[in-house]
Amino acid sequence: MQARIKTYCHIKDNKVYLNGQLHFESEGTLSIKDFLKAVYKHLNLKYTKFYKMDEISKLGFLASEVVLEHANNERFDESGIGVVLSNSQSTLVTDKVHQVSINDSANYYPSPSVFVYTLPNIMIGEISIKHKFRGENAFYIFEHFNTEFISDYINSLFTDQKINACLGGWVDQSAENYEAFVYWTEIDGKTENAPEHTEEQIKRLYEIILK
Repeated sequence: MQARIKTYCHIKDNKVYLNGQLHFESEGTLSIKDFLKAVYKHLNLKYTKFYKMDEISKLGFLASEVVLEHANNERFDESGIGVVLSNSQSTLVTDKVHQVSINDSANYYPSPSVFVYTLPNIMIGEISIKHKFRGENAFYIFEHFNTEFISDYINSLFTDQKINACLGGWVDQSAENYEAFVYWTEIDGKTENAPEHTEEQIKRLYEIILK
């Protein structure tokens, strides 16, 4: 039975897209911090640990929340739901903030609130904790969104019957830009009009708002 992509979210340029359609747009030009706070409020979320996250963790968390709101994931056992994400720089932006806090010996004060989020698996951890996902999870670093690897890896988890559903995608941040593309794929033969979980389809959906 073929895995299919049921829903996907793209966050870029202070806009949130759901299945290729504009879902939310901030008023005015906001910093990534203020924009993500606006998205959080728009989604009416109640998750206090959100404010402890760094920006890239918030970005992945919010994209996942948009997707999961429309994924009907409650149908699946949490032990069979995986999370496989990727980006190009791990948490380099946050790492640099932490480095600044320890460079000046006269004002040496490395903040634990910064350091705790200098690992990309924190993002996956927060998503999994909130939704009680207990399936396979992994985070990979590539120069660009490697749709071939992500599709092959997640499909291998389906083939080996390690998961029945999965969040996959790309959550990236640099000093100049940010972007998230997160999708939900599952084994379900009831909606065969949904795109198959293949490299070609992932790339096509990812590029919809980039054109």
